[in-house]
Amino acid sequence: MTSTVTAAPPRAETWAERLWVPVSAGDEDAAAVVVREAHGSGLDAESVLLDVIGAVQRRVGAEWAANRLSVAREHAATAVNEQCVGVLRHSTPPVVPAPGAGRIVVACVDGEWHGLPARLVAEVLRLRGWHVDHLGAQVPAPHLIAHLHRTGADAVALSGSLAPRLPVAHATLTACQAVGVPVLVGGAAFGYDGRYARLLGADAWAPDARAAADRLARGPLPPPPRDHVTSADLPHLADQEYTFVTRSRQELVRAVFDGLLDRYPPMREYTALQREHTAEDLEHVVVHLATALYVDDADLFTGFLTWTASILSARGVPAASLLPALAVLSERLRDFPRALRLLAAGTEAVREVVRGGDAGRGGDAGPGADAGPGADAVRGADAVRGADAVRGADMARAAEASRTAGEDPR
Repeated sequence: MTSTVTAAPPRAETWAERLWVPVSAGDEDAAAVVVREAHGSGLDAESVLLDVIGAVQRRVGAEWAANRLSVAREHAATAVNEQCVGVLRHSTPPVVPAPGAGRIVVACVDGEWHGLPARLVAEVLRLRGWHVDHLGAQVPAPHLIAHLHRTGADAVALSGSLAPRLPVAHATLTACQAVGVPVLVGGAAFGYDGRYARLLGADAWAPDARAAADRLARGPLPPPPRDHVTSADLPHLADQEYTFVTRSRQELVRAVFDGLLDRYPPMREYTALQREHTAEDLEHVVVHLATALYVDDADLFTGFLTWTASILSARGVPAASLLPALAVLSERLRDFPRALRLLAAGTEAVREVVRGGDAGRGGDAGPGADAGPGADAVRGADAVRGADAVRGADMARAAEASRTAGEDPR
């Protein structure tokens, strides 16, 4: 008599490894087969969403950041992953919400095009038995409020990956609260520890989709305070530094660009395209500086700069190329003490990168120079959307996005 041992079904990590192969190859059909097999093996749908599809998306972001995936391949991989979510939904029996189940509106901040994280949240909430209205990416606040009036939703789950959208997120969540609807926020824009969610007065924060669903399952979000005064959230804005930098953005970019022509003479030989890219790069620096002024947090600016330095380094561009721009910007903002503190912290952060390794080797190639393959990237939780620009010290148009490509879905 012989005994047989049934092999344990593959773990989520194994399925993620299997899914990576067709996703990275842009093969939708093969990826769909893996997703169906993973679910058919006994892995629950939520785990397939977050621990298989989500894990693969995080890897897509990491591979792009390391310059092992081109932007074209990243686009294809992300598109396949989005299709995988649909395949899974159509492969599982529909979940009928229980009587009295609440209604959650899931939306991205206006200007936030990273829609996959919000979609994963919506799918998890549906699996947990909620009525879900998934509004997708880039939802203008007035349309969101109109939807809340029409549907009588119990809460909003607001997703944001791009830090520069924090002022818009603040206005949006305040508008939702003003009509009596509490807001749970998540995504890289709100900080890895939720610090900006608390600062901006969100009713709750979750680090990922599973945590968001768990928080909502514990009970209703607290009703928003009726006497909330938005200006009290950010008293530091009274100094008008954020307002000045925001309104003067284009003038600051032009002034810094002109200053760089004096500080870095080879820039005078740049092509028209290189000059255009340099101006775009400088604008991202100014936008992130303004956002750091809005939340009064140097970590936002230094984190952006060190992330950008790592992206440049992976593409053979010296991190030191960021320093001249920061120096000129400091001169232009010499009368603004908070901005100067942020710029000093940013400069020191970049110098630390330069001192610490290969990121600073090769000299100052100068912003926008063709020192090597650049990353004209715009990316975030659903992993780096952008365009491969083969251009040097591209301070990474990627700068406009969250530093956590492929992060845990929010």
